Amino acid sequence: MSDPRVSIVIPIYNEEGILQSSIAGLFEELEGIGWDFEIILSENGSRDGTVALAHRLMERHPELRLIHSEEPDYGKALRRGILEARGEVVICDEIDLCDVDFYRRAMVEIDQGADFVVGSKVLDRSLDKRPAYRRLATLVINFLLRVFVGFKGTDTHGLKAFRRAQVLEVVGKCVVNKDLFASELVIRATRKRLAVVEIPVQVIEKRKPSIALSRRIPNVLKGIAKLAWVIRVKNR
Repeated sequence: MSDPRVSIVIPIYNEEGILQSSIAGLFEELEGIGWDFEIILSENGSRDGTVALAHRLMERHPELRLIHSEEPDYGKALRRGILEARGEVVICDEIDLCDVDFYRRAMVEIDQGADFVVGSKVLDRSLDKRPAYRRLATLVINFLLRVFVGFKGTDTHGLKAFRRAQVLEVVGKCVVNKDLFASELVIRATRKRLAVVEIPVQVIEKRKPSIALSRRIPNVLKGIAKLAWVIRVKNR
């Protein structure tokens, strides 16, 4: 069987409540595009019925693949999904978003020469419907990344699409996991001088985050410190 052009990588953790409806809606929207694609569910450490439900969904959808990891770690799940993807283009999505409009617009940018497309939540034409404290957290994290790591863009975490062959070397250089892996991926793509483009997105989540922000902050701060040391001091 030939490789698909597009691999959609979605990390999942304790998503039994929305997994079936999200995947059904995603397949319904993708049917009208005509792409040759695969969807990789990169499950990590779920304690509910997510894995069993994913296996049932795979029986209905041959384009669906499940990767299982024991440890709850968003970054490792995303990294593994990218490494195991077979598509020429990888799209990284969230199960509570499944934004096919972003897919379409990102593919236009890639077909026009972009290597890496970031869905920015803070561009002028973006619509971010998350609670105010989470929007503020995004601004603070991006500010810290600019100050300590030299990030030049407007956003790093969330929807993204890229040419897999161009980004595999970048993935191999990333040193942090958990929430900050997605940010490091964008930062290193920029430092490698890939053609990185930002486009606005709408963020309307289907449920509250599976991990509370208060639990994520310490790991994010540790990750920024490690990233600053590796990039600024070690120059790696």
